[in-house]
Amino acid sequence: MNFVWAQMLLIPLLLHLVLELHQANAGSCNFFQGSWVPDSSYPLYNYTACPFIQKEFNCLKNARPDQMYLKHRWQPQDCQLARFDAREFLLKFKGKSVMFVGDSLSRNQWQSLICMLYASVGRTKYNETRVGDVSIFTFMDFGVKIMLDRNVYLVDVVMEKTGRILNLDSIEGGKLWKGLDVIIFNTWHWWNRRGEGQPWDYIRVGNQTFKDMDRMVAFEMALNTWAKWVDDNIDPAKTTVFFQGISPSHYNCVRQEEPVVGSRYPAGLPPALTVLKRVLNTIKKPVQLLDITNLSLLRKDGHPSIYGLGAATGGMDCSHWCLPGVPDTWNLLLYNLLIL
Repeated sequence: MNFVWAQMLLIPLLLHLVLELHQANAGSCNFFQGSWVPDSSYPLYNYTACPFIQKEFNCLKNARPDQMYLKHRWQPQDCQLARFDAREFLLKFKGKSVMFVGDSLSRNQWQSLICMLYASVGRTKYNETRVGDVSIFTFMDFGVKIMLDRNVYLVDVVMEKTGRILNLDSIEGGKLWKGLDVIIFNTWHWWNRRGEGQPWDYIRVGNQTFKDMDRMVAFEMALNTWAKWVDDNIDPAKTTVFFQGISPSHYNCVRQEEPVVGSRYPAGLPPALTVLKRVLNTIKKPVQLLDITNLSLLRKDGHPSIYGLGAATGGMDCSHWCLPGVPDTWNLLLYNLLIL
């Protein structure tokens, strides 16, 4: 009997120590330094359990034959990531709103989080609505809104008599971002678009209008405008702010089936990440970089490749990510930063 009682007393103590150790490790650990390791328990959900995945991300439904790309887990170098707990997330953010702001890479992560939550909590009431460029998915039983604001530059594109103006000093779209509980911003992939895919005709800086300019310079100017908006409008006691980071593209991802071995991508990091980090260092309000660039560079196998929108024509997508897939790890990292 004494042995049983000793066990009953010891178990809670051990659990408490494990939790303290995990939290200590999380506090001193860089979640973004590590490597991909095989894990047969992955993926975190089955695509058939989430009917909200867009066609261009739904690689298995688009007949991708290999599945090893699903069987890897991100392992930080110096600590363990807590397993995603959908109910814990929904209870923590009960009655609150989480918004992704950015381009289709934000949509990739937004849909991933919806799937991670929806596929894990069983039958739950939900509502899907769209108001302008804002898509809203509400978990009705918890009052949690997971939102997406499609805003590819963060700064404004306005229509004038002379044409469409990319205004690097204006951020009127920010009125949609006030009063939220968590915001995850993102911009980069549209900055180098040219020709018919470019949604502006001129760039404005102050009182000057240009036909074009160095895109990296324009990117940094826009980020500085966004940074000023954060400092002027975000109340850290109410709103937690993240920047998604630079989601990398790969030149050729066809027939890639497993991650790159190791913890560093051989070709190095994209220059846009240096620009982003430089701007983030100027912000007075707390903004956490969700530094997904290097870990995603190691996942050439994670893109839709020919199993996205080009499934019928052989078109190749090496920019977006399959779901289930790499964006689930982005959200796992987000979860660990928010919950622990």
